[in-house]
Amino acid sequence: MTLLYIVLGIIAVVILWIIFGYNRFVSLTNRVKEAWSDIDIQLKRRYDLIPNLVETVKGYAGHESSTLEKVTEMRTRAMNATAPADKAAAENMLSGALKSLFAVAENYPDLKANTNFLELQRELSDTENKIQAARRFYNSVVQDLQNALQSFPSNLIGSTFGFQPRDFFQLDNDAAKEPVKVQF
Repeated sequence: MTLLYIVLGIIAVVILWIIFGYNRFVSLTNRVKEAWSDIDIQLKRRYDLIPNLVETVKGYAGHESSTLEKVTEMRTRAMNATAPADKAAAENMLSGALKSLFAVAENYPDLKANTNFLELQRELSDTENKIQAARRFYNSVVQDLQNALQSFPSNLIGSTFGFQPRDFFQLDNDAAKEPVKVQF
């Protein structure tokens, strides 16, 4: 009879371990989705600011149409990207286009003094900071999920129930260090 209780106790412990492990993976997966949603919200805010910024610059620097078109094109690409790796690549291109736009704005003193332009520039800068914070949170949660998927014995539960690793959201820091090329 004692042996039966020991076997039932071991089975109960294993079942509880599987339940708790499964629930941990569900929680981690949901946190990854929530963190991605935070990034997506900030990116949409950024996308909403860009047309206003382009229109403001267009009023002062209308003959800079190639730069304005490039910003608009990169915005569209970034909005249409879905996977974190694709989104990161599109965001890197958009950041480069925005840097070119701000470099063009440097040549127009009236534009640099325009309160609407300055407010949009401030909001965009604030949004960039929020994107960076959301990206750090997302990557931290993804790392927690990756660690759980790769650590023994939780990897047994993760692989059994089909939990998948997620991509990190990496922005190209090297592109930010390069000088902006402006052609007139």
